[in-house]
Amino acid sequence: MILSVGSYNTDMIPDWQLPPGVDRGLWDYLHSEEMVAGYDAMMAASPLAAADVRFCEQQFPKRGKLIDLGCGTGRLCSHFQQRGFECVGVDLSDEMLEVARKNSPSSTFVKANLVDLVEFPDSSFDSAACLFSTLGMIRGVEHRRSMLKNVNRILKPGGVFVVHVHNRWFRGLGWKQFRTGDLSMPQAYGGAALTLHHFTRRAIARDLNDAEFAVSKIQPVGVNGGTARLWNVYGYLIAATPRKPTIPENG
Repeated sequence: MILSVGSYNTDMIPDWQLPPGVDRGLWDYLHSEEMVAGYDAMMAASPLAAADVRFCEQQFPKRGKLIDLGCGTGRLCSHFQQRGFECVGVDLSDEMLEVARKNSPSSTFVKANLVDLVEFPDSSFDSAACLFSTLGMIRGVEHRRSMLKNVNRILKPGGVFVVHVHNRWFRGLGWKQFRTGDLSMPQAYGGAALTLHHFTRRAIARDLNDAEFAVSKIQPVGVNGGTARLWNVYGYLIAATPRKPTIPENG
């Protein structure tokens, strides 16, 4: 199924017209045809991407309606659609979504901004995922918090949210870890520098708590996708549940 929502133009637009939470670097990244062309191969070779899927398998044991926020080329939807889930993927990149619809034709893909998610009604999903540090790509703390609150809103009572963030205190960052958490880097595909927010464990737990989530599990992850400790923690895989009343099945 194909569903396109929004009026964002993939042509060059002035910075002041960029969607909320999106800067020039992210916009250039999202619409790089070279990046999209190699994205599936990059994900297939990434131990972190594989760790994402394994963690989601553990946290989503029952079939239901799953939304992947920042779905890219549809890797999570493709995986869980084959397991009987009803999958919806959301991304702001036309180029990514074009590939996603080929990779997982039975899933629904929506072009939308993760910051508002106005396209989706309250309590409409059993599970949600925001993987591979997509949350950190959203610029501005207020926009990241808005996204988390809307994920809470669209999840059913008892639903599960999985998010993957990068660790601000990873020793491989060197002196950069002492910045505010926003780390910019040149893009391999041209365009403006891409900025990625890195979280401390305490900060992401606080943001989820402020968005009315109860954290059920935090799994430190190393660069090889395995469990890591202390300064070798490259990121965190986190499972959380909305703090809202569960409706009895017979009620």
